[in-house]
Amino acid sequence: MHGKSHACTLALGQAGGRNGQFPPLLSREVYQALSAFGALLDNSPTRPSTRSDTVPQARSRVAEAGFLWHDTKNGNKTDEFSMTDFAARRTMMVDTQVRPSDVTKYPIIAAMLAVPREAYVPAARREAAYVGEHVAVGAGRVMLEARTFAKLLDALDIQPAEIVLDLGCGLGYSTAVIARICEAVVAVEEDETLATEAQRTLSAEGVDNAAVIHGKLVEGSAKAGPYDVIMLQGAVETVPEALLAQLKEGGRIGALFMDGNLGEARVGYKIDGQMNWRQVFNASAPLLPGFKAHHAFTL
Repeated sequence: MHGKSHACTLALGQAGGRNGQFPPLLSREVYQALSAFGALLDNSPTRPSTRSDTVPQARSRVAEAGFLWHDTKNGNKTDEFSMTDFAARRTMMVDTQVRPSDVTKYPIIAAMLAVPREAYVPAARREAAYVGEHVAVGAGRVMLEARTFAKLLDALDIQPAEIVLDLGCGLGYSTAVIARICEAVVAVEEDETLATEAQRTLSAEGVDNAAVIHGKLVEGSAKAGPYDVIMLQGAVETVPEALLAQLKEGGRIGALFMDGNLGEARVGYKIDGQMNWRQVFNASAPLLPGFKAHHAFTL
């Protein structure tokens, strides 16, 4: 489904669309087009689903948040020679940073080989897109280094029929990769400029099963949940219960937990309503806004 000339943007605000009422920002023609788009996604033979009853319902919840239609026919195109050069770097990144880190799942390898990492960083940092370290994308946010990102994806074991919440998506790289692995992605970015640019780039790259919301990361996006997987693109000291409540029973959440200068990646499993965490590897990243632990002062 990638490569279409249009993509959907998930917008804040309560949507209409019930009882014959159309969302205030949509014309009848656009709403009809969106309905056809939703039907196409739910019935696509290219996305096998082991949960045919739950996926359409999840799609509907995503749709209920409200859509705007974006034309991407005139998106920026990369010079042919630059594309070839970056493609070679992308292959080298996977071969030297991802595969040696015991990441062997084919969907992850294929997605990271396909998604142009350089498209999701500021223009001034394109040459650094494939270095083995975090790349700053603005507003205190980073695109996680390939090793950390891939290993956390590997630990979460995202399946083709699952719905994923991507928190702190920055300029959209993580969302683009995850979108190639799962059924649909809802991304949340707290910085409005980053959120707008992330959706623009995702649309230009033809990522048609992901949507970006501008909002507080700690609040997630309850109206499009619950989710099979929640992934945080940065570090935390604690995860609020309100966010964990958006995880399905049996779902997983992955994040980097920091304790001072030391960090470790953990995956949490929701079993009988309780979270069970396990440490998977050592890694660190900048702390995401709103996820700092508040320690009570005692004498």
